Amino acid sequence: MRYAIVIEKMESNYSAYVPDLPGCIATGSTIEETESLIKEAIAFHLEGMREDHQPVPEPTSLVEYVSI
Repeated sequence: MRYAIVIEKMESNYSAYVPDLPGCIATGSTIEETESLIKEAIAFHLEGMREDHQPVPEPTSLVEYVSI
């Protein structure tokens, strides 16, 4: 599965979240570190859902950029 992630620049680091997995977040010092950590967070989040016998949501979020 491929989940969309959002990485935001914060004051002193980066923060990431997964729109299709509420509560699945990660922070890191660099974009690369944050991307690596959110991948780990997604795997951990999905593992926990499976262990709790919760349905794993299909990815539905789309990512587009617009020019203004």
